[in-house]
Order: sequence, then C-alpha cells, then structure tokens
Amino acid sequence: MKQYKFILSGGGTGGHIYPAIAIANELKLRFPDAEFLFVGAQDKMEMQKVPQAGYVIKGLWISGLQRRLTLDNILFPVKVLSSLWRSRSIIKEFKPDVVIGTGGFASGPLLQAAGMSSIPTLIQEQNSFPGITNKLLSKKASKICVAYENLERFFPQDKIILTGNPVRQDLLDIDSKRSEALSYFNLDDNKKTLLVLGGSLGSRRINQLIENELDFLIASGVQVFWQCGNFYMAEYKHFSDRENVQVVSFIDRMDLIYAAADFVISRAGASSVSELCLVAKPTIFIPSPNVAEDHQTKNGKAIVDNGGALLIKESELDTKFESVFNKLIHDHQLQINLSNNMKKLAKPNATKDIVDAIVSLLK
Repeated sequence: MKQYKFILSGGGTGGHIYPAIAIANELKLRFPDAEFLFVGAQDKMEMQKVPQAGYVIKGLWISGLQRRLTLDNILFPVKVLSSLWRSRSIIKEFKPDVVIGTGGFASGPLLQAAGMSSIPTLIQEQNSFPGITNKLLSKKASKICVAYENLERFFPQDKIILTGNPVRQDLLDIDSKRSEALSYFNLDDNKKTLLVLGGSLGSRRINQLIENELDFLIASGVQVFWQCGNFYMAEYKHFSDRENVQVVSFIDRMDLIYAAADFVISRAGASSVSELCLVAKPTIFIPSPNVAEDHQTKNGKAIVDNGGALLIKESELDTKFESVFNKLIHDHQLQINLSNNMKKLAKPNATKDIVDAIVSLLK
C-alpha cells in the first residue's frame, strides 16, 4: 500500500489549530503509515499546540494585515513573498499527496504554493462568513468543506461539501461522564454549574463582565467555572479564593467540563459553536466584534435563528445581561427547547466526512 503524505496548515487561534489536529488524527487512523507535516505562522500558538499533539510543524514568517499603519503592514508584501517561497520549498521537499488548509495566516501561501505545483488542496471553512484568504484560495481548491449552508455566494458551488466542523471525538458521549467530571473539577453536585469560555486566547470583555457580575451570578445560585485565558490569568486568578468560583487559564479536559456544565456563556468562534451544538447545553453567545467580517455574530445568529441559543452583543451587555441570564436559568422549558434545537444542528460525523473528501483526492 502506498505511503501517503499530508500537509496541514491552520493556526493563529485554537479555532484553526484543533480542527487541523482532529483531521490529522482521523487520517492517521485510516492510514497508520502516513507521514504528516503541519505548517503554521512562526510566532503563533500552533508552534506549541501541534508538537504537543505529536506532530511536526514548520513555521512561516507571516502575519495578518492590521487595521492601522504598522511596521507589520509595511512588511506584509515581503512576508507574503518570503512565505510563498518557503512554502514552495517545503512542498518540493516533502512531496505531499494532498494539502489541507483550516484557516489562519499560514494556510494562504501554503495552499497557493500547492496549487501552483498541481497538488490537490482541500479547504475547511469553519465560519458562516468566510475570510478573504479562503475566498481567494477557493478558485484553485479541489474541494471546500463547509459548516454552514448557503456558502455558494462565496465559493464555487460544485466544490462545496457540507460537513460541519471537526470536533473532539471525546465530546460524543459526555452524558456518561457527569459524576467523573464533578469530581475531576471538584464541583458541588447540588449546585448548577455555569461554564464561562472566552476562546483559546481569552476575552477581555467577557472577563470584565464576569468580574462585574460575580455577586449577581453567585446570588442566583450557580457555581462559576471561568476560563479567562493565559493572558488574563494573573489579573483574575485571585477570584478563585471565593466560594463557588474557579478561575483557570486553559481547560485540559473539555469533554469533562462540558459534562459538568449546566449553562454556558461563550464567544461564538466556529469551533466553540460546533462543540456546543454537539453537547447541547443552554448557551448565551457573546460574539467578539473584533474579528474579520464580524463572523462570530454571524456564527451565533445561525444558531439563534434556529432557536438553539441566546445572544447578547457586547455593546448591550450592561443593559441586557442580567435579564437574559435570569430568564435562562429560571425558565426550564426554555432550557429544554434550546438544548433540543441546538442538538438538531450538530454534525457529529464532520471529521469523518472531511477525511472522506480528502481520501477522494488521493491519486
């Protein structure tokens, strides 16, 4: 049997890195002898997370365009040319059978170089509103796996496959893990648990909200498990001294914390949305307004419009948060409806379906 080779590129945030790792893990199950190489941006979190998952990664000198005049912006054309040149040499040396991009700065030059070398490429678009890189790459891509419907506005229709986003396979059976989860995180079985997620890098605005509303949340009878992000840990860790509050920078067992959670407050990054659909916990989305094309609001709205979640804009948190949260935790029928509707939107076989599409590109 031929020994296949795959290059995967995705990074900048966990939302691009973890789908790439999930795809690689599924490919490895099917092709145990395959060789894998990841390509990322040299100073981003993928340079740590990918080796931790057991894969080799090479870095490109690349970053995104800032919205103001900076040295990075002036250097941007140089970085693009440098990354294209390095991508071409990586491809020439590694000789992949398929190149897979899950988004992030590095996937642009890498998939462009693969296309120039006539190597099949697959894009995995996580958001309901694609970024500029994937729109440009779609013209030459062999296949485009998407998580939302109606993306033929942006991509060639004959290349689109609706798969959903890759998610951790350990999330498929969290109901059986509840007692293990409560004991692992030392949570009180007699209290409802509110899980607060700010995305892989943390969220300043969500952290400020929880800090300001902590007395209100505890008075409403919940215990708070608060992931604040590495960047903010020093500022917020002292809140763990309070009863019914735990503050962590990073969660190593997402399957267990989802099993323990009764309610969730979360950003609306594509991976978080897909995971939450799978675990179907009553959720309030607070989308980040600081992302390209405001795609988090669009991701969250796609769930809200199907009756699967609640959403509060950052600009409305001060006026709306307490009333929306009160409604969520006291209206039992609302909780049931949100969970049922969210579950209908889950795509548990996404990783397998994406890998089926990759396999179809193997010569």
